[in-house]
Amino acid sequence: MDVREAGVPVPPPSATEQVLRRELAAAYRLVAHFGMTDLVYTHLSARLPGWRHAYLVNPYGFLFEEITASSLVSVDADGHPRQQTAWPINPAGFVIHSAIHRARPDAACVMHTHTVAGMAVAAQDRKILPINQISMEFHDRIGFHAYEGLAAEDNLSERERLVRDLGDNHGLILQNHGLLTVGRTVAECFYRMYYLEQACRIQVAAQSTGVKLHFPSLPSILRARQQFEDDTDQGQLIWQALIRKLDREQPDYRN
Repeated sequence: MDVREAGVPVPPPSATEQVLRRELAAAYRLVAHFGMTDLVYTHLSARLPGWRHAYLVNPYGFLFEEITASSLVSVDADGHPRQQTAWPINPAGFVIHSAIHRARPDAACVMHTHTVAGMAVAAQDRKILPINQISMEFHDRIGFHAYEGLAAEDNLSERERLVRDLGDNHGLILQNHGLLTVGRTVAECFYRMYYLEQACRIQVAAQSTGVKLHFPSLPSILRARQQFEDDTDQGQLIWQALIRKLDREQPDYRN
């Protein structure tokens, strides 16, 4: 039975959900802190524990710097709020995020950005260039999705192609659009987005010099990628440091 139709209130967040809300709210604040926002557009989501097809997402109209744990909205697989909210849900968030959460059980968190560097690379007919060791972590680990217009409910078939192009990769370059990453945790997803963004900034900066770019040998690139993948930390150490920073400077994210 649909709790919205039955008029049955959704129970208050469990302790596990509350932890997830705080982690996702922290990610929103950090994306804002590092200059990776597009005003009220783009979105980060996290799958709710204990629910097969339900997740947390930002209320449409909030700046990322305003997001708190309690302001995040719980939505179902069709993008309908599972709780009372005065704010709408970004339909593009539903189209992109619901598709990936449903197709990738390991994608507990999905992040999508429109940054200058990310969109600059997305405007190129190529993937991330392995010209720096940060970039090498993503060698053949980022998919490429052709542009189909604004993600919207009038083109739900795009979800199938999004999932196909993502495959089992760590993220996507959405051509002429922006960046997307997935992760088993909020920390891992943020780590991948932060460094994918860095890889794009490095690429754009290197290309702007007009000097011929140097590419290491393929064995060196693959070795560097493997070294990153052998690191079991996957951003946890960085995440803990960033949480301490937020707790000092923006503790209201926990509210």
